This record gives sequence, structure tokens and C-alpha cells, in this order.
Amino acid sequence: MIDETTTVLEPSPLSDFVETKQVKDISQRALSYIKAGFPVHFRGISGSGKTTLAMHIAGKIRRPVVMIHGDEEFTTSDLVGGEYGYRIKRVVDRFISRVLKTEEDMVKRWVDNRLTVACKYGFTLIYDEFTRSRPEANNILLSILQEKMMDLPVGRGPDEPYLRVDPNFTAIFTSNPEEYAGVHRSQDALRDRMITMDLDYFDHETEVAITQAKSRLSKRNAEIIVDIVRGLRESGKCEFAPTIRGCIMIGKTLKTQNLTPSRANGAFSQMCQDILASETSRVGSKTNQGRVKDIVKELVARTAGPGHYHRQTAEMS
Repeated sequence: MIDETTTVLEPSPLSDFVETKQVKDISQRALSYIKAGFPVHFRGISGSGKTTLAMHIAGKIRRPVVMIHGDEEFTTSDLVGGEYGYRIKRVVDRFISRVLKTEEDMVKRWVDNRLTVACKYGFTLIYDEFTRSRPEANNILLSILQEKMMDLPVGRGPDEPYLRVDPNFTAIFTSNPEEYAGVHRSQDALRDRMITMDLDYFDHETEVAITQAKSRLSKRNAEIIVDIVRGLRESGKCEFAPTIRGCIMIGKTLKTQNLTPSRANGAFSQMCQDILASETSRVGSKTNQGRVKDIVKELVARTAGPGHYHRQTAEMS
């Protein structure tokens, strides 16, 4: 029986998921590795769609999903389980009417955490940003992924000291590059047990399709936003290159305010500056934010002009 403290997600298609040729290729490769019995690891910059892609793959597997988010404070018990609270058993004996006899037995209550639940019942585990947990907390995964056996703590009860992992168990991991703040270097032994797929920026077609799907803008307006973001990315003058996340933020804000991406629209230009300077700079880095805002101003003036869309259409035809 699954403990009520463990949240299990039912796999279902993501309503606004975009599956272009590029995305379909990544998905098919990942599913082929999983079918062969290997866990998949999506590694990429923040905003590259790792978690969304992991959820999409989990939906294709059609097994219940257990999700874990990596955390610096995690210990092995946060993954496996631990003793939380007590279970009290009271026996009242009235066999002799004039004598009342009671016995109380209080034992610590063991609760399985998400990793144990996924292994026991053959669920799909999504371990999001797993390198944000300390390596020693993730050591338990070594035997799970290789020998398909899980070592169980003594406090779990009188059962066998290990759990045989259900054959349907699948693991999908995501992580940021190691140079990101708050990211630990994972054990070589752990990385050797998974197939790592590096995710880069999406191609133009995919970025336009995602921006359009997430913001409900027209394709023309989505193209203008994507071209501004890609222009900033290609300038090479940002601390962190902008991702599809910037496109989505601009698109959704634009739609909410019922604005159009026009260079004559001062609000649109300011919106792009605020969002993209924020996404591409460290907190408090005013110098870089000022430089980014100047570049974005120029890109808006050049990209959101009346002739830009027609030039793009001509180049694509």
C-alpha cells in the first residue's frame, strides 16, 4: 500500500506540448534507451525544456510518475524513507470482570519516501535537478540502477534487508551544467549507469512553435519575439544567453496586455529589455543589464519593423 504522504502523478499528455521534428527526434532516442533498460539523463542549461521533456517522456511510458526535486539538504532518508512519528497499540483485557488490564505498545512508524515507492511499484521516477542534492545522498541509486536492488535501512522493519526493484521501474534524470551555482559534481559511477543527452537551444522552428503554443499569439508575432531573443543570443554579449523561457515570458506578457510586437510600441520595447536583461544577468549585475538593454533596443528597432516579417517570409520561401 502506498503511503498517503507520497504524491503519485498519473501520466497524461501535456496540453500545450510542442512536438516538432527536432523534439520528436530527441523523444524517440530517449524512449529507445529506456526500452533497452537504461535510465536517461537530460543535461542542459536552465530554460532548455529538460523538465517538460522528461514529463512528456514519462507520459509516453504510461506508468504512474513519482517526482523528486534535487535539494542541497537532502539525505538518503529523504529519498528512501525514515521513521516519522509513532504507532500506538493498546490492548484492554476485561476477562475478569472486576479486573481491568491494559497494555500499550508504542513503536516508531516507518514511512517509505518517493524513491522506495517508485522502485517497489514499478513507477517512473523523474529526479529533477538531481545534482543539486549532495552526491552522498544519491549513493543509494548505484545499486538500484545497476543491480536492480535497493538496500533498505534497518528501521524499516523485519523484512528482507533489500528490495528487488520492479521490472517496470524507469528513471529519468535532469541536471544543469556543473558550472551553475548550487550544482554538485555527480559521481562518475552514477553517470556511467545512465545515458546522458545534452540539450542545446531549440532550432528556429521549434522556438516559434513553443512561443506560439504557450502565449497563444499569432505565428507572425511569435516569430518577431523569437528573432529578437535569438539575435541577443547570437550577439555573444550576455553573461547567460537567453533561452526559450525569455520568448515565453515576453509572449505571455504581450498577450495579457493585448499589445503587438512593434518597434513603435514603447511598452513592447521596455518589456523586452526588462525580461531579457533579467534572464541574461546575475542578480545585481547592473553593467551587463545596461549593455543587454541597449542591444535589445536595437534588435526591437530592427526586427519589429514593418518590413521584417516580409523579409523573413521571402528568405524561407
